[in-house]
Amino acid sequence: MKLMIRVLLFSLLAWQAKAELVIEITQGKQSAIPVAVVPFKWKGEGALPENVAQIVANDLGRSGYFNSLPQTEMLSLPNSEEEVFYRDWELLKQDYLVVGEIDNDGRGGYAVNFKLIDVNTRTALMNQKLTGGAAALRDIAHFMSDRIFSALTGLPGAFSTKLVYVTTNRDRTQFNLNYADADGAREQMIFSSKMPIISPSWSADGKKIAYASFENGRSEIFIQEIASGKREKIASFKGSNSAPAFSPDGKKMAMVLSRNGNPDVYVMDLATRKLKRVTKHYGIDTEPQWMPDGKSLIFTSGRIGNPQIYKVSLSDLKPKRITFEGDYNARARITPDGRKMVMVHRNKGDFHIATQNMKTGAVQILSSETQLDESPSVAPNGSMVVYAASMGDRSILAAVSLDGEVKFRLPSKFGDVREPAWSPLLK
Repeated sequence: MKLMIRVLLFSLLAWQAKAELVIEITQGKQSAIPVAVVPFKWKGEGALPENVAQIVANDLGRSGYFNSLPQTEMLSLPNSEEEVFYRDWELLKQDYLVVGEIDNDGRGGYAVNFKLIDVNTRTALMNQKLTGGAAALRDIAHFMSDRIFSALTGLPGAFSTKLVYVTTNRDRTQFNLNYADADGAREQMIFSSKMPIISPSWSADGKKIAYASFENGRSEIFIQEIASGKREKIASFKGSNSAPAFSPDGKKMAMVLSRNGNPDVYVMDLATRKLKRVTKHYGIDTEPQWMPDGKSLIFTSGRIGNPQIYKVSLSDLKPKRITFEGDYNARARITPDGRKMVMVHRNKGDFHIATQNMKTGAVQILSSETQLDESPSVAPNGSMVVYAASMGDRSILAAVSLDGEVKFRLPSKFGDVREPAWSPLLK
């Protein structure tokens, strides 16, 4: 099977930002499946620009579902199924093995042949050939990780997805909206301003970003195409314009406007720009998010005196409170299957990331290492949550699995990082 990896062209994104993220795994999953990704044999000349096997091993290990064996602990380094000495891997208690080779494809790119082997049954579960241009090795590696993850878990992989987030210097005089792989690599700048940028949100097709910018002295909502860099202002009403969220079908956008004097939730038809007011209350209603079916919204409201999460159907516009544990629940996000809600929850004075079961209401604290966690965003396969966390006097990105067992950090080498948003699955 062949796959031509396509690399997006970013005409606006030529400048490489200096806030590259570096992953630091802080907690692993005890029940993770053992897997060994053996270094691939390079059959060409010179050095490869990327270590494909290491990227795959890092992807799988970071997911929480797998425990990747370090190369230093491998007893042999086979590159084909015929070279596998199974007793080595049985002795190391490995369930699965990934082996492969990389060669030139004859067109200036690369051809990667790999196999996924079940050590216990001594059979190959996957045998694929992937090809791509000279700049596509990292894309190929992430795609490999997606296929392996899906084959062994039954869930779609999210390693080929992207993150957007806001970085700022220490004196907060420069704000950058950045774009990177899900592992923090290949960071590029989407937009830069001397004024704050907040609340980035992805379109369902992964081609556009919406965000609120203060570049003109007050908050306005923009939509920007990732590939071309084309920007369009869609909300600049009197008062505040903030918290944009694309609908699942991409035709509408929820947002918060104070055009009538108080922050309320509205829905805009993106084709006609017609607005529909969803909430009307003297309390602050903000941070709307769509339910997966696109028929209702969840949002944060202070209408009872402290922030809680409410759900409102777009058919009857009657908000119903859905969080009752704790005196602070905000910035809610729904998992793709609609079963859990991820939110910022105050517990004993600290702000942590928590989940709430949408059926039972049961709440589970996921993060506890820092005192101020905010802005959660759920991976499109529902496996992980990325969020902003405080670390000393800095703001960094961190991630935790939905069961709370796997945790890692993505600190920036320079400045603070905030407002992460995880892309949908990209085609």
